Amino acid sequence: MDIPTTMKLIFGLLGGLALFIYGMRTMSTGLSDAVGKGMRGIITKATRNRFTGISMGSSIGFLIQSSASIVLFVGFINAGLMTLNQSLAPMLGANIGTTLSVQLISFKLSDYCLVGVFAGLMMNLVAKTPKVKHGGLALLGFGLLFLGMVIMGDAIRPHRELFEPWLARINGSTTAGLLVGTLVAAFITGVIQSSGAVIGMGFAMVSAGAITDFEGIYPIIIGANIGTCVTGLLASIGTTIAARRIAIAHLLFNIISTTLAVIAAPLFYKYIPLTADDIIHQAANANTIKMVISVLLFLPLVPIYGKLVVFITPSKTKQPEPSYLDSDLLNRPEQAIFACLRELQRTTRICQQSLRLAAGEFIQHESNRDHLIRVNEQSVNAIKAAMRDYLAKLTRQYLSKRQAILIEHIDRCMADLERVGDHIENLSVIARRQRDIPAARFIPPAMEDWLSIYRAVDQLLAKVIESLNPEVPNFQTFAKEILVLREEFRATALVAQQAHFKRLEDKVVTPIAGMIFNDYLSNFWRITKHIKNIALAEQQPQFWIKREKLGTIMSSEAPGYTVPDNINPSDYLDKLQSDDFR
Repeated sequence: MDIPTTMKLIFGLLGGLALFIYGMRTMSTGLSDAVGKGMRGIITKATRNRFTGISMGSSIGFLIQSSASIVLFVGFINAGLMTLNQSLAPMLGANIGTTLSVQLISFKLSDYCLVGVFAGLMMNLVAKTPKVKHGGLALLGFGLLFLGMVIMGDAIRPHRELFEPWLARINGSTTAGLLVGTLVAAFITGVIQSSGAVIGMGFAMVSAGAITDFEGIYPIIIGANIGTCVTGLLASIGTTIAARRIAIAHLLFNIISTTLAVIAAPLFYKYIPLTADDIIHQAANANTIKMVISVLLFLPLVPIYGKLVVFITPSKTKQPEPSYLDSDLLNRPEQAIFACLRELQRTTRICQQSLRLAAGEFIQHESNRDHLIRVNEQSVNAIKAAMRDYLAKLTRQYLSKRQAILIEHIDRCMADLERVGDHIENLSVIARRQRDIPAARFIPPAMEDWLSIYRAVDQLLAKVIESLNPEVPNFQTFAKEILVLREEFRATALVAQQAHFKRLEDKVVTPIAGMIFNDYLSNFWRITKHIKNIALAEQQPQFWIKREKLGTIMSSEAPGYTVPDNINPSDYLDKLQSDDFR
């Protein structure tokens, strides 16, 4: 081939593949956003038992693919909201769910891809309802996905004879070809981190006539299942050992599943062609059947498998605190509130860990430390969402006046802690930015001022941790101590700020260093502002635990409230426009 033809082939393949991957991710984003808060409900239900876990995990895998599902599970385990054993069944189900999305791709809808692109875009741009907008995004991604397959197929078709020698080496009709093909598919999937994209590329080869039999695509299917595990492994870097174990469990399952598929290849070659007339549907069916059989074999062994994963990944590090948000406590409101305070305390410990990591990043960069700060911030976000769901369920119980007000304070405290996590992550981001600007380096006095401010904030967080212990007899006393420490921080920060201004006036530091110092100081101030909010909540007279009610079970639900009538907007809009509105 001449150079223009070669370039057209290469960019046709790469462009089609890029469009396919983008379409798949857009479709997954649209589907998961359309489900919205239901995704958290699916994950919650998935932890009930193995069978529910399989079915719910299949839903998650269909919506966002197994690799993204594992990333989700890694985050939940790292946040203490799931355990390894709870996540194993959903993990198995997620693998089945991904094969179902491949089944969707196997239908020959290429002629309608542009219709999907246009209709999806219009729905997303014009629709007012969020679910319809997200549904439009999913349809847009679906159309782009098939458009990418069309482009790849059109690029390959005129030159399919060029691919025949290479494809012959990975053809599953021979043992060597089966093994090589499986490893090549696993490697390519690991690089682009999308099993669907590799299988889609295989489908494009079939459509172009480069692959002409089921044996030619079989190694691609089973190898892609291993390569997709790379995404979860990368996401688990820097997380707790429990979170890393689910990524390892996912890898180990797919290695075993693929090994069984290699051994059973003659059976697949004999019987899968009976399930459909065309190779693409045969490949999709083989993918689903192989995964369902593997899951059914693993399902009875889930408890043993969990122990095996722990055995092969030993760790001497102390296991992180699990979540205290136990749904079994919801019919004991006082005990549920007690658990919520424990959860606030646990979240504050995560924030303090991140603050100390951020201080280390300020002095010297370490990629693992920077990554862990981001992971912790995501964990705090997940805990906040879980806490809000838990408190919402708690409001359905019969609550005393004190309990009803206290859970509002708890919700507010959780929101403040989530913002504390955001500002701590900002400290790490500022440190990253400062490292890229030589003129922004601090002189020793500025370093000392920074550290004095940091120590004051660290003491504040330590006192908050102490104050949120539900066993303490008087929250109000601790609240006063927090407010005193906050005033001490204020004095320290003002002294540091004055010294900072003096250095700028004397031109001892550069203006850009001054801006960076001010950014740090601003985030420290915001952290202590949210800590002050927590202390003010603890000062409220309703903020206490009635210990004699800890064992009380509420048999009745919350009393029914009369839903207010809809307001007349014009009445209030007129008031907003009125000059004497008070």
